[in-house]
Amino acid sequence: MILFIAFLFVGFTFLRNDVITNQPVAKDLLNQNVLFSSYLETPKYLDSTSSYSNNETPWTYAVYEPPLRYHYLKRPYELESRTLAQMPTVQYLSKDGRELPVQTPADQIAESVFELKIQPGILYQPHPAFAKSPEGQLRYHNLKDSDIEGKRRPYDFEHMGTRELEAADYAYGIKRIATPRIKSPSFGFLAEKIVGLADYGQKMKAVNETLKQGKTAKEVGPFGHLPWLDFRQHALSGVEVVDKYTLKIRVVGKYPQFKYWLAMTFFSPIPWEVDAFYSQDGMARRNLTADTWPVGTGPYMLTEFVPNSKMEMVRNPNYRGVPYPCEGEAGDKEKGLLDDCGKPTPFVDKFISIIDREQSSIATKFIQGYYDIPQLERGEPGIGYQVAIQDGTGRAKDLVDRQIKLPSTIQVGFWHYGFNWLDPVVGQGKTPEDRIRNKKLRHALAIAFDFEEYVSIFEEDRAKVNHSAVVQGLFGNRLSTPNPVIYEKLANGEYKRRNISEAKKLLAEAGYPNGRDVKTGRPLVINYDAQGVGPGYKARMDWVAKQFAKLNIEVEIRNTDYNRFQDKMRKGSAQFFFWGWLADYPDPENLLFLLYGPNSKVKTDGENSSNYINPAFDQLFDQMKDLDDSPEREKMIGKMIEITQDDMPLLNGWSEEFGGAFHQWVYNGKPSNIIRDGLPYLRIDPKLRVEKIREWNQGIWWPLFLLPLMLLGVAWPAWQAWRRRQQQQAVQTSAQS
Repeated sequence: MILFIAFLFVGFTFLRNDVITNQPVAKDLLNQNVLFSSYLETPKYLDSTSSYSNNETPWTYAVYEPPLRYHYLKRPYELESRTLAQMPTVQYLSKDGRELPVQTPADQIAESVFELKIQPGILYQPHPAFAKSPEGQLRYHNLKDSDIEGKRRPYDFEHMGTRELEAADYAYGIKRIATPRIKSPSFGFLAEKIVGLADYGQKMKAVNETLKQGKTAKEVGPFGHLPWLDFRQHALSGVEVVDKYTLKIRVVGKYPQFKYWLAMTFFSPIPWEVDAFYSQDGMARRNLTADTWPVGTGPYMLTEFVPNSKMEMVRNPNYRGVPYPCEGEAGDKEKGLLDDCGKPTPFVDKFISIIDREQSSIATKFIQGYYDIPQLERGEPGIGYQVAIQDGTGRAKDLVDRQIKLPSTIQVGFWHYGFNWLDPVVGQGKTPEDRIRNKKLRHALAIAFDFEEYVSIFEEDRAKVNHSAVVQGLFGNRLSTPNPVIYEKLANGEYKRRNISEAKKLLAEAGYPNGRDVKTGRPLVINYDAQGVGPGYKARMDWVAKQFAKLNIEVEIRNTDYNRFQDKMRKGSAQFFFWGWLADYPDPENLLFLLYGPNSKVKTDGENSSNYINPAFDQLFDQMKDLDDSPEREKMIGKMIEITQDDMPLLNGWSEEFGGAFHQWVYNGKPSNIIRDGLPYLRIDPKLRVEKIREWNQGIWWPLFLLPLMLLGVAWPAWQAWRRRQQQQAVQTSAQS
């Protein structure tokens, strides 16, 4: 009997071979047009007004459609229309409301009026908020608590509806940024840019307080209920709905970078019907809110949201099918990134993401083929796999043998070292003699700091050395040729870092021969302020000390926590420091402003952490920041780069890579930390996926065949003992008889 049961177990296991795998999704889904990935933590905010975190972007940028987007393939990054019939036009006005010529100096422009023309015929996803009765009345806008009972998601309602995208929806979304009921990370900044938005915020706060009157704290709490705050009833002076498809937004002064905001989900359309639907009593208590069930016109709609488990998006049946791009940057055609030119997107029918809190678990399931992409919004896994292949460690062999694609790009941001311009030794200096002396010291250190070596050691050659603050991927970057102070141009056109002997010569000319002050004979000591912990960071600080040692300069490392470090920077007490910056949008203005005098950290608590000031640079910045990309703007950027390469307020360090990881059956992957709406462009081959998963995950069955023998080994002695006992009892019974 025992052997029979054991063989039955083996046979059952063969029939149900998925029982012994760690397959995270249903087997029958693997041969369907479904993309699988994972996420570490459940997104908190999917409401476009409040969402700003990286882990929320796979969902928000697939559902919502702000007016603009970045071209998926082009670099430098290029804005293009998403829902607009054409790119926004801009009109400039004087203080008295007169229209001004485009060439008008920025200081004479009181307002910029952005006009947005929306494409007709764009439809929202199916949703009960739009459902109407045969009489034309909205079905679900006067619900009682009992009507919502048992509804876990919007799609549990019987009827769905849709309608066309209108300019008023964008206006409603902008007004809602000022809502007092949820916090929008964008309100503080935009209140200074959009005409009237600051006052509008105060007005809506007062309206909300009026609606609270007569209610208890419990009634207005997280699961209480306040009447719907209808933003249609309150005008915002800076936003005008001209007609059904035309919107005007008035911006303070001249602010060309406003166009980048129009590609962020803060500027997504919000239909009043959806806001009203979710504002009904009982909705929030059942997690029926825009934070869990966003509504948009994008290529996907969120249909499953099981906290701490999984999230699913399916193709929006009302989506218009935007064509895949036919242009890109050099090399895209050879990589196959233009093979789908002109085909309607999205390519994938469904996107399923499983919560997986351990990176080791994510890596294992990805290597096995169960995840097509480890994590859609993160670049660290892809870079980690590249390093593993380079070093021949971890799963390097599997990554190569399974032809996993690991493209990467340089992030729009950089890590840098800086000199405090207010410091008497490394800064600007007070006299003309000091300025010459201090500049030569900075030049000597710039030659000594070998960032090619740093990138090789600490970044595994997965980063790019910068030659200015205008990093790769930005307009004007092509002008960032290696700094002639640091690099020597060879006869063949290549560049070579200058010999340390040239740095020592500059150091002597600065008054510090062999690292000693020529006047006092004392060693030159530089204070280095940093913020970081852990053994890995200590190695990096040791590397910095090594660079100073090349010139016999002593360095005093003052490593503190980040809060104290920031206090030092605000006070201007740091001498030489390490910091980083990640751009908010891909425009050179967002990095060159780190060197703009009026942005001084000490004087204005701005982002100019080196407190650098150069009137020529500042004048060019004032002109450049208000220009659209043009030869004139590029020329100004070139001059600014030359100025800072000579002054050397920063050692421009390096920009890290942002990596992707895609199985061989996933096509069109091009990772970027700027472009967040890449999901619709991804295409998969489910048949190839199933074949490879079967090939890579063959079951190991021989231990199961040992099970009957093991059971027999345990059962046989027991059975023999039982038989002997039975025989003895029989003999004793016979003798008694």
